[in-house]
Amino acid sequence: MIASDAFRGRNYAVLGLARSGLATVEALAASGARIMAWDSREEARTTVAAMFSGEGGGAVKLADPMTTALYGMHGVVVSPGVPLNRHPIAERAREAKVPLIGDIELFAQARPSLPPHKVVGITGTNGKSTVTALVHHILRIAGVPTTMAGNIGLPILGQEPLPEGGVYVLELSSYQIDLTQSLDCDVSVLLNITPDHLDRYDDVDDYAASKARLFAMQSPENVAVIAAEDDYTRAIAGQLGGKRVLVASTDVRDQSCWPSLQGPHNAQNAAAAVAVARVLGIDDTVIARALASFAGLPHRMERVAEKDGVLFVNDSKATNPTSTAPALAAYPPDPEQRIHWILGGLPKSDDLDACEPYYDHVKGAYTIGEAGPMFARLLAGRLPVIECEMLIEAVATAAGAARPGEVVLLSPACASFDQFRDYEARGDAFRAAVEALA
Repeated sequence: MIASDAFRGRNYAVLGLARSGLATVEALAASGARIMAWDSREEARTTVAAMFSGEGGGAVKLADPMTTALYGMHGVVVSPGVPLNRHPIAERAREAKVPLIGDIELFAQARPSLPPHKVVGITGTNGKSTVTALVHHILRIAGVPTTMAGNIGLPILGQEPLPEGGVYVLELSSYQIDLTQSLDCDVSVLLNITPDHLDRYDDVDDYAASKARLFAMQSPENVAVIAAEDDYTRAIAGQLGGKRVLVASTDVRDQSCWPSLQGPHNAQNAAAAVAVARVLGIDDTVIARALASFAGLPHRMERVAEKDGVLFVNDSKATNPTSTAPALAAYPPDPEQRIHWILGGLPKSDDLDACEPYYDHVKGAYTIGEAGPMFARLLAGRLPVIECEMLIEAVATAAGAARPGEVVLLSPACASFDQFRDYEARGDAFRAAVEALA
């Protein structure tokens, strides 16, 4: 784990004891801090109590920061999932004049005690998981010690410190950036900004300002990589006077040699990863080899099976229409390769405008979940639509209609929480339904 003398003798409250919260408690305790830990789930509290019941366990006590004084604390560490605009812990922390932080901020504070290293921070509405994994893959192919964390992989504080010369590659959501004040990335990356998470922000301008804070935390000599292909990213790029800004160009090599990086969105992802790798001194021949061998991510344009000439693709991570649009674009409007599109879930918007330019790529739509009836109305008259409600029914119906050379694509344009625990569970259910086909 990552422990640091920066936390020795300090007092922290940790609210939420899932994976990142538990790793935070362990790292702070190993660093000599005193911790007030709490979770609304009794089983989580029981786990922590058992872990710290022996000798030295007095550094951790179970107490609810909503009912226990916070004065004198050096930080209240919360999960990025805590809605700061609604959860009362935000006001309690303000009243006590205690910073509300996340595990990424603790990592930032621990950096001076780690072996010399670099940090790449990657944000954007869509594509950040792919770019994070791709940069990590390029570094591994180049023989550079590296790990990825943040919104992907294992909690950062639960990982072993990298040796000298290592590179930490962090996927950063806007929520994580909101809880971070001092992360000075050697390379900061912004891919795109489209409306998302508007239940947590006043409007899209407020959401974009959250993303832009990643650059505000950087030292002037460090590098910004920005795709600059939408109004918000172009505006942010124009505001970074005095900083070295690289605009990632999507005019990159023929994508046919990147098996897992098809479609225009992946051209942007690859361009950003290539720009980062070059800043880090990776040779172009190594970069090309890494692009060719990159396996892609589960639940993101994942080819799960081919049955009787029909390709089944799991894009469950596409949780909004803007994220789904590139998946539709990835398959050209070829009569022999048209898409049977499964969409729906818990809607984040009441339109599919971002997907509309690619309707001619789609042979039929199969709607599921809470958004199913709304999406069926939006698509009526534009595409053949079948309302299925359940994913397993949609897979069976789409598979029955698909012909050799066509694609059955789960790209829901919605969150998963109406029927599934998360997008991963939804993607796993899609894979299981495909495997169960006769």
